[in-house]
Amino acid sequence: MKLKDEDIVKLLTAPQTVEKGLRAMMDIYQSRLYWHIRRLIVDHDQAQDVLQDTFIKAYQNIHQFKSDSKLYTWLYRIATNEALQQLNKMNRMKKTDEDAEYYMQNLVADTAGKDGEEIQILLQQAIQTLPEKQKLVFNMRYYDDLPYEEISKILDMSVGTLKTNYHYAKDKVEQYIKDNYSEEF
Repeated sequence: MKLKDEDIVKLLTAPQTVEKGLRAMMDIYQSRLYWHIRRLIVDHDQAQDVLQDTFIKAYQNIHQFKSDSKLYTWLYRIATNEALQQLNKMNRMKKTDEDAEYYMQNLVADTAGKDGEEIQILLQQAIQTLPEKQKLVFNMRYYDDLPYEEISKILDMSVGTLKTNYHYAKDKVEQYIKDNYSEEF
């Protein structure tokens, strides 16, 4: 039986059931959060680290969770913030002569494997060229199929701004694929 959000929160806030609550939260949300993080971070090991940090932060701050949103929305916001922090660390650590776009495109191609589909690689490369906000909105709408209202709560942006960001991101991704599909493959 799948536990409801309020049941998980109760388990997490009661000292004798914290471990059960953590296990339940991870069982229910781990996969969805991992793939959200993975689309932002790309590298599997780093995405796993960010996922672990997300659950640690959620556990440490469960008393700050307000039931005015879904638990997943709250976790998604934590995961997004943790992923952005990791991306910032990666950007600070990379060599100054290394171009960020080139680095991310190679990382996507390397992790896609030999059997990866060409268009999927190209799509990931296109997404990596987007500005940070557009990348976040695009991933949440395109991959996670989240409604704008939920994305608005996660990113603390107006629905109108989100729609504009998604529209521009979609146009840029389409143009990138049109410009690069025949050249690279």
